[in-house]
Amino acid sequence: MAKGRFADEFKEEAVKQVVERGYAVADVAKRLGVSVQSLYKWVKVYAPDATDRYEAELKEVRRENLKLKAELRRAQEERDILKKAAAYFAKNPE
Repeated sequence: MAKGRFADEFKEEAVKQVVERGYAVADVAKRLGVSVQSLYKWVKVYAPDATDRYEAELKEVRRENLKLKAELRRAQEERDILKKAAAYFAKNPE
C-alpha cells in the first residue's frame, strides 16, 4: 500500500472510476496501490451527492412511467375498438 499524500486530481479520478464507471472499490484500490479504506473515504468526500443523483434518476423514472402508462392506455383503447369492430363485422358480414 502506498503511503503519503495524493493529489486531489488523483483522488477525483479514482472516485470517478468507482462512481461513474462502476468499478469495484477493491479493484480500483488494488490497481492504484491505495488502501480500500482510503478509497472509501475519497468516495465520501469527492463523489457527487448521492441524493441528488437519486432524485434525478427518480424523476426520469417517473417521467418514463407516465409515458409508458399513456402508451398502454392508448393501446388498450385501440384494442377495444378493434374487438368491437371485429364483433360487428362477424355479425354483419355484408
